[in-house]
Amino acid sequence: MRYWLMKSEPDDVSFDDVLAAPERTVSWYGVRNYQARNFMRDAMSVGDGVLFYHSSCALPGVAGIAEIASGPYPDATQFDPASHYHDPKATQETLRWISVDVRAVAQGRYLPLSEMRTVAALEDMVLLKKGSRLSVSPVTQAEWDAVVALIAPVCGKGA
Repeated sequence: MRYWLMKSEPDDVSFDDVLAAPERTVSWYGVRNYQARNFMRDAMSVGDGVLFYHSSCALPGVAGIAEIASGPYPDATQFDPASHYHDPKATQETLRWISVDVRAVAQGRYLPLSEMRTVAALEDMVLLKKGSRLSVSPVTQAEWDAVVALIAPVCGKGA
């Protein structure tokens, strides 16, 4: 099992949106970074843990615990000219971007980025590295355990 941090802008898809979705599952679409895409395509497996992170908002931070709920499949937004994520170079024969489904597991205490920066166990986390802008990044077991422990008063350790 692997662990990931996946960023979403809450104005687009928030953790509350995932909790309200059928089967508490949404498609993770719009990734337009090759390294993040490759993580999704080549390294993620159903059941992997996800720290669902709200970005590009007033208070960025971990909003909940989720899991990967599907294998990779073509991101439909790459073909939609009306979509912000449209890619005119993508074709059905030459896919450029993929999606995975993400399922909400537990909503813990909101963990702001500012607090994450003060936790010694997270000092090497990809998210906290200077210049890191990846929307999907790996999380170590130790980092996962530290975040779950910080939000555990609400969500419990079973996440």
